[in-house]
Amino acid sequence: MRNLIKKFTPQFLLSWYHFALAFLGAVFCRFPDKKLKVIGITGTKGKSTSVILAGKILEEEGFKVGWITSATLKIGEKEWLNPYHMTMPGRFFIQRFLREMVKSECQYALIEVTSEGVLQHRHRFIDFDAVAFTNLTPEHIEAHHGFENYRAAKGKLFKVAKNTHIVNLDDDNAEYFLKFPAQKKYGFGIKNGNKELGINRNKELEIIEAEEVKLGERYSSFIIRNLLFSVPLLGQFNVYNALSAITICLSQGIKLEVSKRALEKIRGIPGRLELIDEGQDFTVIVDLAHTPDSFEKIFNLVKNLSHNKIISVFGSAGGGRDKWKRPELGKIAAKYSNFIILCNEDSYSEEPAKIIDDIEKGVKEIGFEQQNCFKIEDRKEAIKKAIKLAGKDDIVLILGKGTEQIINIGNKKIPWDDRKVAREELK
Repeated sequence: MRNLIKKFTPQFLLSWYHFALAFLGAVFCRFPDKKLKVIGITGTKGKSTSVILAGKILEEEGFKVGWITSATLKIGEKEWLNPYHMTMPGRFFIQRFLREMVKSECQYALIEVTSEGVLQHRHRFIDFDAVAFTNLTPEHIEAHHGFENYRAAKGKLFKVAKNTHIVNLDDDNAEYFLKFPAQKKYGFGIKNGNKELGINRNKELEIIEAEEVKLGERYSSFIIRNLLFSVPLLGQFNVYNALSAITICLSQGIKLEVSKRALEKIRGIPGRLELIDEGQDFTVIVDLAHTPDSFEKIFNLVKNLSHNKIISVFGSAGGGRDKWKRPELGKIAAKYSNFIILCNEDSYSEEPAKIIDDIEKGVKEIGFEQQNCFKIEDRKEAIKKAIKLAGKDDIVLILGKGTEQIINIGNKKIPWDDRKVAREELK
């Protein structure tokens, strides 16, 4: 019924409906944003990690912090896994959550801002002190009817937030996000990596550049303004996430030395390259990666770690979500994996077998050995199979859900956690 109403209601009426709900939520909760400094982070990837890293830096400085991410929710000292299978919750939830932060005497609120959330005005009636852009790659293209619309939805956050803008200069879409007016602008990137943007050297833009970037098996290191950072997060994408957090905090007057102290204490982000260790002699990693771009990044990282075989376990979301990417995921996994196990992810109303077949087309296109590709719909059985296949010094990659606490099959929401399942099977 809900979908039918959405289908036949004119778009402008839906937009006004969402706008009205945003206003009512803010009124009902007495505009809690007025008593907080609110920072919004948008982009395709890196939002959760950037929020959490920035939050840790703010805490190191002595501030009390709350945040909303797809990985965890936090109010002051209390932090818990996000149970909602939703990155940016509804308008009343956000406003109530901000009100709880005020009650707990938080000074900063950090929010992941999604394109769908913006289209539904979930960002409205929140006075953002700063907004940051991480990166942009194709995602939700079918829902937005094209990449340009997807980017424009992200841009609306920058249009309404006019205080401080923070932009990844190395992303191809940096110019688009830099064009929006703001009182202060910051850019970040890796030295010699950022594009030749006309605005780059404009006096209105303060630039934070990482130099001498080194990517190790346990740490990533880089230098900013003669200060060496050694962060226990892997991959160049995490260097960008760290740069995003550092620049956000610089915009709030926090010194680089504080960021260095905070980041060097980090011991991983839940569901993001999370190691599952039950004493086994092989590596098990759980990660949210579910797009071609994030697959390429994580497989490129893993191939450079010491290993024998790579065993990957993944599926793809149903319900009409980005069907184009399914064979692409298969192609990328086939390039790097020794064994592939295709399984259910969140099939919603689609047949899981059909989704798996779509992914398999890409696997076959690469010429992957068919006997090394297994189709096991049941995700728990798929993880069990991967662990049985694993030998000494192998790497098992469980991709697509990260910390998500629900798996959607048909009309059912079933409690789920890839990390718990992996631990159970390892034991």
